Amino acid sequence: MSKKHIEECIRDSLEAYFKDLRGVEPAAMYDMILKVVEKPLLDVVMKHADGNQSRAAEWLGINRNTLRRKLLDHKLVK
Repeated sequence: MSKKHIEECIRDSLEAYFKDLRGVEPAAMYDMILKVVEKPLLDVVMKHADGNQSRAAEWLGINRNTLRRKLLDHKLVK
């Protein structure tokens, strides 16, 4: 799956979101989208990194402490 394919999936999902709103104006979309995308992103990356937070943080391009905090925020670790 290419970067372009992921972008198309996001565009399609956003178009469906607006269609589902049926004219109602959305609110706080930016934070909602980040939360909706971040949890599965972290979950999948952690699985592919075999639970290794240092490796996952490197792949994501973020600090390991930041990754740890985000994993806790999303209840992906205890």
